[in-house]
Amino acid sequence: MKLKSALIGATALVAVGATAATAEEITVATVNNADMIVMQGLAPEWEQATGNTINWVVLEENVLRQRTTQDISTNGGSFDIVFIGAYEAPIWGANGWLVPLNDFGDDPDYDLNDIFQLVRNGLSDTEGNLYAVPLYSETSFTFYRTDLFEKAGVEAPTEQITYTAFAEMVSKLHDPDNGVYGTCQRGKAGWGENMAFIGPLANAFGARWFDMDWQPQLDSPEWNAAITYYVDLMTNYGPPGATANGHNENRALFADGKCATWVDATSAANAIKNPANSKVADVTDFFQAPKEVTSNGTGWFWSWALAIPASSQKVDTAKDFLKWATSKEYFQKVGETEGWVAVPSGTRQSIHEDPRLLEAAPFAETIKNAIFSVDPANPTKDPVPYTGVQFVAIPEFQGIGNYVGQQISAALAGQQSVEEALANSQQFAVREMTKAGYIK
Repeated sequence: MKLKSALIGATALVAVGATAATAEEITVATVNNADMIVMQGLAPEWEQATGNTINWVVLEENVLRQRTTQDISTNGGSFDIVFIGAYEAPIWGANGWLVPLNDFGDDPDYDLNDIFQLVRNGLSDTEGNLYAVPLYSETSFTFYRTDLFEKAGVEAPTEQITYTAFAEMVSKLHDPDNGVYGTCQRGKAGWGENMAFIGPLANAFGARWFDMDWQPQLDSPEWNAAITYYVDLMTNYGPPGATANGHNENRALFADGKCATWVDATSAANAIKNPANSKVADVTDFFQAPKEVTSNGTGWFWSWALAIPASSQKVDTAKDFLKWATSKEYFQKVGETEGWVAVPSGTRQSIHEDPRLLEAAPFAETIKNAIFSVDPANPTKDPVPYTGVQFVAIPEFQGIGNYVGQQISAALAGQQSVEEALANSQQFAVREMTKAGYIK
């Protein structure tokens, strides 16, 4: 990664009283994705300007969630900044586990209002208290190989197709003898891994996690149809060992030319369309994530964001880093050093309107429009008592989602039937929701 040594604008780099005498080391827990790797490469500029230093703790996504949840919920104090998402921020903030960031709105240089309102809402509690600031936001759409579609005589859709039509399409693209699989979808167990894809898939088939009385619905015909479809799709047209593949693994497979299609995060387009990271940059395009019996909840909504645990003893320094790492100047610096195609998407209005981004990454407008088409308050065909597309915005979901993800992963591996996986999931969810008091 080639980086310039020029410092980001002075207004973004003013430390909160940091001098050689008061310099601090902050510990940042983060996921191992491309955007955060770029941040680690640029962070020495903030360190040089402020005199502070950063201890990076870089973890795989599932491990990051486990470690940060345990540390924050027990007031452990291991981290000064954590990389979390739109699920954790409102819940953890309401629990008093995070430092409120409402004062960011008082800094005209930071320009909090430049961050999309939908994104700020997703990182705030019901009273409007902001608990994290975003690096990027995303929904899901379908990546596809234009060259393979042309070769197979498959016409790319111009409007939302069904998952049934998607499977027919994938069957014509599957060519394992030449190292190309029809589709690559998440199989690694975890509420934020395989369930990030499976949740919207289930929504598309008319499924829901809970009815209006909070009764789990995981053994419903709709869930059965969705998971049967998923297992058949991946067994027939997916890569071998799919239960080990999460977002990062599938992104690597697609970038290496191994996948004809992939339904995943819009934010990955930055890497896939960057020739420095991808063999298929010039032959990749996108269409909407499929529907089935409904289009409700078929594209997820997510923000990866930076937050400060309430247990941190270095809040001022941590806030200064957050302002630097999510500022307009930071996004511009990424464009200048990594190429504008690599700029994190779905966060700031001014960046999405920057001519340099629109020229280098014309798909950025498609991503923005896709994000704003998501309605987390209306995620399913039938009424539900919760918000959230690929997750349910209640504290109990993390445990339930992880368990269901493990059961479905076991079904994909052939270790149990779909019916057994869903029966186990239903039993677990009923027990957890009863224990939590949702079911009387």
